[in-house]
Amino acid sequence: MKIDAHTVAAWSACYRGWHYHPDHIIPATPKIPGFEKVHMVDVPTVYRLPGDETWYMSFIGFDGKGYQSFVAGSEDLLHWGNMRLAMGYGPEGGFDFGGCVIGAFLYEDYDIRARRTLKRKDGTYWTLYGSYPRQGGYELRPGYEGVACSDDGIAWRRAREEPILSIHQADCGAWEKDCIYMPWLVEHEGCYYNFYNAAKGHTEQLGLALSDDLLAWRRHANNPVIPVGPEGSYNQKFSADGKVFRDGDHWVMFFFGVGKGGAHIMAAFSRDLLHWTVDPEPLYKPGGNPSGLDRQFAHKISLVWNPANETFYMFYNAVGEQGRGIGLITSRDL
Repeated sequence: MKIDAHTVAAWSACYRGWHYHPDHIIPATPKIPGFEKVHMVDVPTVYRLPGDETWYMSFIGFDGKGYQSFVAGSEDLLHWGNMRLAMGYGPEGGFDFGGCVIGAFLYEDYDIRARRTLKRKDGTYWTLYGSYPRQGGYELRPGYEGVACSDDGIAWRRAREEPILSIHQADCGAWEKDCIYMPWLVEHEGCYYNFYNAAKGHTEQLGLALSDDLLAWRRHANNPVIPVGPEGSYNQKFSADGKVFRDGDHWVMFFFGVGKGGAHIMAAFSRDLLHWTVDPEPLYKPGGNPSGLDRQFAHKISLVWNPANETFYMFYNAVGEQGRGIGLITSRDL
């Protein structure tokens, strides 16, 4: 099932050499009304609602206690406003008391050029989310995943009171025994796929869980599906935060690798969603933005196609001289 290097390079080529927007699309201190203490933002995910021409972006903000999820709106994918809380801290003692990271949405279509429209199932919208049980710091372990639903695609609530993935479950592997992180949801041929990153010690790798109903999940027998790379590779320490789309006759996963002193935007490819081949050369490395916006890290992407100007917009977490904010790379110079 391994894809040959020539094919991998050819499939990656169309995502290289894009154009950097010089500024954060959402700055590190976005000044959200009522949440002025937020001073780092992360994990963008763009989506649309049925019959609504507004673009929406979920993202998380760190306020010193933990993560909360917010949503912003835009008419042009460049200017974002009307920021508000999407899903806040869970109840004290809960698996999501330290915050919720939504963004693994159930879409109508996972094609690379699809509209990113949320899909209703049983009358409601759905997302998987990452979460942390404690407040008082940044990603305080062990970390869990939950499932949430929404009536309007803006405000989200728990759909199940227990986590869908945790380190305490019987099928938890040795590679993920310390922390569960971010999910990514794909629906394909009647099955739900959850691509998630998890940690043992300071190593993060990408695994897969499967479900028939979004509520009960079982881990894939051959996890991790994207392990860390060999010594000296760009993903030697992390393979994390995968985002999966259908691209013609194959699947592409955008993920971030940590190695060679940085966090990089990378790609992997599959024909069946189970077996993945990594392109060893990153699509984008930290420091690529001439403004210094991503001098430290370039990772955690959200990709959307805008048919109005036939342009891909790749939102990413750009960490550098202006703090941790949401940056942008586009396939055409805007």
